[in-house]
Amino acid sequence: MPLHHHLRASGALVVACLALLAGGPAAAALPVFGVTIKATYPHDPRAYTQGLLFLDGALYESTGQIGQSNIRRVRLSDGAVLQSQAISPTMFGEGMVNWGGELISVTWRDQVGFRWDRKTFALKSTFSYPGEGWGLTQDGKHLILSDGTPVLRFLDPMTFREVRRVRVTAEGRPLRNLNEIEWVKGEVYANIWQTNLIARIDPKTGVVRSVIDLSELPEAARRRDADSVPNGIAYDAKQDRLFVTGKNWPRLYEISLKPRAATR
Repeated sequence: MPLHHHLRASGALVVACLALLAGGPAAAALPVFGVTIKATYPHDPRAYTQGLLFLDGALYESTGQIGQSNIRRVRLSDGAVLQSQAISPTMFGEGMVNWGGELISVTWRDQVGFRWDRKTFALKSTFSYPGEGWGLTQDGKHLILSDGTPVLRFLDPMTFREVRRVRVTAEGRPLRNLNEIEWVKGEVYANIWQTNLIARIDPKTGVVRSVIDLSELPEAARRRDADSVPNGIAYDAKQDRLFVTGKNWPRLYEISLKPRAATR
């Protein structure tokens, strides 16, 4: 999808990007946030990041691509991979989230998910689900799955049965291509695939409350190829830290948000 591969931080381009993704013209003003880099950390430039989370002082990451997909535990300070486990070489790994003593990960089009022991990375069981798997997070009660459509599915964490779903809308129109997702202070943050934008979504209504523009990050501003898009959001709830990275990015960033004028 040739959508603003080098999207810059301007309200007009944010509007144009959202309009293309939502299938119609943008209407009401939508708040836009830029970012300030608070800290920079090394990140494996070979990691095709699909899922990211911060837990008990460490990053947990899932990566994609056929024959290269794995889950891993990563030391924040230097990006060292401390532990990893490959998934089937025929499958394309996608999002991942923690639940209790497990890590739960999904695949893109194989309709197969995995339950891993969080300490040992031993595979405990597999499960199936309809449609595609993109991003995965949780709100303390349910798992939340994105699948590339404008829908977020809320799932029973034990059975993976769908409990409810919300249709995500930006300025009144459905917003597709929701990719990696993270639960942050009562909102779902979602990378919008093929853009430099993160949507901040009300989980009850699906309404996009605002967007975060990552265009000022070096890798977002100067992508080395079409695949090296921002993807990967992790929130450290204990220390109120927000981290972002991208596919095959050599760096991971701790960021804070700075308001800009609403889109017009």
